[in-house]
Amino acid sequence: MPLYRDFTDQAQIDAQYNASLQVPDPAAELAHYVRQASRARATLRDVQDVRYGPTLAETLDIYPADQPDAPVFVFIHGGYWRALSSKDFGGVALGLQPLGVTTVVINYALCPTVTIDEIVRQTRTALAWVLRHIRAHGGDPNRVAIGGHSAGGHLTAMALQTRWTEDYGLPANPFKGALLVSGLYDLAPLRHSYLQPQIQLDDGIIRRNSPAFSVRPCTTPIRVTWGGAEPSEFARQSQVFHDAWQAAGNTAVLAPVPGAHHYNAIHGFEKPDGDLARWVADVLA
Repeated sequence: MPLYRDFTDQAQIDAQYNASLQVPDPAAELAHYVRQASRARATLRDVQDVRYGPTLAETLDIYPADQPDAPVFVFIHGGYWRALSSKDFGGVALGLQPLGVTTVVINYALCPTVTIDEIVRQTRTALAWVLRHIRAHGGDPNRVAIGGHSAGGHLTAMALQTRWTEDYGLPANPFKGALLVSGLYDLAPLRHSYLQPQIQLDDGIIRRNSPAFSVRPCTTPIRVTWGGAEPSEFARQSQVFHDAWQAAGNTAVLAPVPGAHHYNAIHGFEKPDGDLARWVADVLA
């Protein structure tokens, strides 16, 4: 009997969803993130560890653009909800700051200390903080885009499902664009993967946090992307969310990064001429 779709055992699911199996040296890929983040902190103006909520994990890092009233991009990091932090991803600001974009990288608590439900709540709280407070850091709250990678792609999709007016007293569609990279939009297969002991999925968490099945009408244009060399499930997940977004009458572009694997699919943020940095700058123009 299949565990999920045509997958009959955990090894088949892990082969699709364990990013460390795709590259010769996963540690080197993570070290690249750390080096780029260190370079951003050394070369760009920054404000670290701004609190957006009451717990120790609820902080964000801001890399302001040089000019006032700058457009803003909020990046949500990956790590399958159970690893890494905002400190590992400041490198995304390297390509955006020269384009006149203020970058915010949010942090959140990790599984299994908290559930994915709580991580989604923290993400929404962080975004509400940015919309209300970024003007004090030189950003324009009326020109904010969001995006994320891997688990951060999932959290970006969940942010787009938020009832911003009813729950936060904010505009219903507060973002000018969203960029989702190598995201997970149907969590069901991960219950049968190597991740389950840490992320502890159950029927309710999967139902509440699989954004492919709860898309609402939304005016925010999105770009859904993934590495062209990633396993086929990342392409399928991206296609499913893209199609659901369009079926709701929303605007979406589906555009894989040619030849990229899971880790380097976000390198396009790190230089002003990178495809991801350019897309963000264009959508905020």
